[in-house]
Amino acid sequence: MNLIMSSVAATALISLILVFITFWLPSLNPDNEKLSPYECGFDPLGNARLPFSLRFFLVAILFLLFDLEIALLLPLPWGNQLLSPLHTLFWAMTILILLTLGLIYEWLQGGLEWAE
Repeated sequence: MNLIMSSVAATALISLILVFITFWLPSLNPDNEKLSPYECGFDPLGNARLPFSLRFFLVAILFLLFDLEIALLLPLPWGNQLLSPLHTLFWAMTILILLTLGLIYEWLQGGLEWAE
C-alpha cells in the first residue's frame, strides 16, 4: 500500500509542477505575435470566406489514420505474451493490411500528390 501511495503522490506532484510551468512560462514575454490567434495560417482579421485547401484536409485525415495505426498496434508486445500469440499476430496483420490497402488506394487516386 505504501508503494501505491508514494507513486500516486509522485504522479500528482509531477502533474502539479508541469501545470504550474505551463501557466507560468508563456506569460514571461507576451508580444503581439504570441497574443494573436493563429487560425491555420489564415489572417484572423481578414475575410472568413476564403477557400480552404482540400489537399490540406486530406493530408490531415491521412495523418490521423496512420496515427490511429500506432495506437492500435501499441499493445502488440503485451499481446505476444498471451497463450496464443498467433491470434494477436493475425489481428495486427489484419490492421496493417487494411491500412496498406487504404494507402495504395489513396496513392492510385492521386490523393498524395500536391501539384496538379
